[in-house]
Amino acid sequence: MTNRSHQERTTPTTDTSENSQIRLGLISAVIAYTLWGAMPLYIRQVDHVSPWELVAHRVLWAIAFGAILITARSQWADVRAAFSNKRLLKMLTLSALMISMNWAIYIWALMNERTLDASLGYYINPLMYVAVGVIVLGERLRPLQILAILIATLAVIVLSIGLKALPWVSIVLAILFTVYGYIRKTVQVGAMPGLFVETVLLSPLAAGYLIWLGLSGSLFFLNYNLQTDLFLLLAGPVTVLPLLFFALSTRRLQLVTIGILQYIGPTLQLAFALHYGESFTQTHMLSFGLVWLALIIFTFDSWRASRK
Repeated sequence: MTNRSHQERTTPTTDTSENSQIRLGLISAVIAYTLWGAMPLYIRQVDHVSPWELVAHRVLWAIAFGAILITARSQWADVRAAFSNKRLLKMLTLSALMISMNWAIYIWALMNERTLDASLGYYINPLMYVAVGVIVLGERLRPLQILAILIATLAVIVLSIGLKALPWVSIVLAILFTVYGYIRKTVQVGAMPGLFVETVLLSPLAAGYLIWLGLSGSLFFLNYNLQTDLFLLLAGPVTVLPLLFFALSTRRLQLVTIGILQYIGPTLQLAFALHYGESFTQTHMLSFGLVWLALIIFTFDSWRASRK
């Protein structure tokens, strides 16, 4: 009797706590992917800057902005612990390389009017998350989730056929971000401390590259105009905030859920591609419709499961 009473008292609290964490994960994922989806707005303001210089600014100003957040959240002990753990440091070094290369290719694509290619890459990415979640982590799919994944897969196939080839930009972006997401889900480090360590690890390369640009007379920062300088300074929060929300979501959601929600980003990118005049064919229209159908099915299934 005592044990049952204790269980009755503790189980609702535990369930409430778990549901709260899932809600936080869902909100964080939506914010992260919306910010990433709106990235073309930012890139258009600095499209005269070379992609690698912009990546370098993202790294260095992300350190400055991240330090403010870590101080506010009293997480310096977590940062020191991460730097003292050799295995963790190796994993964060790998994830830092993955995300920096992802940034560079993505920025290059947007600057060269290949936003649709970037969008396709992030449509493919969730499918890779699903594969990792099911095969590596042993996550299970419900029937409606399977249907949503099949429809999303069909959308990617239709879009790929419509483009007549699977662009290398799409493939590389998908692989890099899947590896990054998997590492950040599995390493034992907080969202902001982990991101801060990643950017610190990249900082010698970033600083060295900017110094080289300055010595060669090719540096845009402080040598072009005030507007460019201000937008480059914004590279810190533009980089940190979506990655922070993404890291918060990966620790609280299954990779399958993250994979489906990620369609928010490429859908917004597709919308911006249209706004900026890239061609939108019937194939794109069909793919777009299939993606949102998959999202509707998955959202309904998640809502139904949460009410059981």
